[in-house]
Amino acid sequence: MSQVKVDTENKKVQSGEFERTPVPESNLKSWKSFLGMYAGEHAAGTEFMIGPLFLTAGVSAFDLIVGLLLGNLLAVLSWRFLTAEIAVKNRLTLYYQLEKICGKNLVIGYNLANGILFCFLAGAMITVSATAVGIPFNMEMPKLTDTMPNGMTWILIVIMVGAVISLIAARGYDTVSKAANLMSPIIVLAFIACGIVALGQLGVKNFTDFWNIWGEGSEPFPGQLKYTFWHVLIWSWFCNAAMHIGMSDLSVFRFAKKSSSGWTTAAGMYVGHYLAWISAALLYAVYLKSPEAMTFLSNGEAPPVAPGPLAYNAIGIFGIIAVVLAGWTTANPTIYRAGLAFQALMPKLSTFWVTILAGTVATIAGLFPAFAMKLLDFVALYGFILAPFGAVIVFEHFFHKKAGITKNYAEVFKINFNKSVILAWAISFGLFYFISIQFDIFLSFVTLPAWLLCGVLFLLFSKSFQRKEGN
Repeated sequence: MSQVKVDTENKKVQSGEFERTPVPESNLKSWKSFLGMYAGEHAAGTEFMIGPLFLTAGVSAFDLIVGLLLGNLLAVLSWRFLTAEIAVKNRLTLYYQLEKICGKNLVIGYNLANGILFCFLAGAMITVSATAVGIPFNMEMPKLTDTMPNGMTWILIVIMVGAVISLIAARGYDTVSKAANLMSPIIVLAFIACGIVALGQLGVKNFTDFWNIWGEGSEPFPGQLKYTFWHVLIWSWFCNAAMHIGMSDLSVFRFAKKSSSGWTTAAGMYVGHYLAWISAALLYAVYLKSPEAMTFLSNGEAPPVAPGPLAYNAIGIFGIIAVVLAGWTTANPTIYRAGLAFQALMPKLSTFWVTILAGTVATIAGLFPAFAMKLLDFVALYGFILAPFGAVIVFEHFFHKKAGITKNYAEVFKINFNKSVILAWAISFGLFYFISIQFDIFLSFVTLPAWLLCGVLFLLFSKSFQRKEGN
């Protein structure tokens, strides 16, 4: 998942090109430019956590294999027919598009929320890398139920990993992107190797053996939620909700020659969110047969999900390297983008120092294993918070004429805070978050209803408020 990109947009932001203007035709790119990017960015550190977490949720073979197949297809369709379609029509970054609709002050608030959530995600990836770095030090790995640091060794390793990642991220886009492009093929190869080795360790000789690894499913591990087919399908659709229906990837696809480039996201979904998740789950399935895991289970505890030892058990030193790189290539661009988001609040502070600030927040978050161990829940929350802002863009784009509202209202009337947007988001978020908590409903199940309600309310409020303000 990643979920999270340092894309061509970030380079343009840094160099001052196309931040507030449509991308010119001379800078448009073919679909091939997006294919490798999506394949690489969605086979990263998050995959080493998410695959095993599905097993802890007791999924069946059908739920996992078919649920992921269809959920990822829905994500690809969202990118293709919503994100890429609007991006090619307007060729603007998400932030500038939002500013035209919402006003500058509201976008600053969005950037703050985005930056903080980016830091928490980066913190989870620092945790992932730390599980690999800690192997030579015989470090105690965090348990699935751990929320606090489990010792001084853990704290020191996380701080060291976080410091290195933050300093490299602070060097800017070129350093981050070049390193990521070099490392992505290594990480994809490592996932494939891990999957093949794990199949051998599990004694899989045919498809029936492979299917029986999950079989009819099981009870979830202590403290974990039971995942059904619908949990897998809906979660895999919306784990990148902020990017597709949340419109974050407008910043990516504004460089596409055609909206059909949106189909290239399938490379990310089926290399990363299918092959890599299943490969990582196989690693955990091997570990669950070990005496150590059996001891945890017999004591009524969930065996730890530590990507470093899991990969090391499969492919040795190469596994340690792969986990470190996978966490690094996710955390590094995430910290970089968080820094850019924070810079909206502190424009006088250099990119270097806002990135260091973001890295410090991420490192502090990485000390607490809960962000990584509860990654399924955190990613669901991340999408739920940010996706409705994308509904504002989508509903305005497709329905502004039918609704009789002014497109890009904040820009046209020179306002800094469009109350139609914040009211629509607050009501949709508040209502469905309450429903999720009150009735114990899986948060991803209410992401789409919240998104739809936000879009509809935005049109209704705009119709009302624009008429009054226009008088």
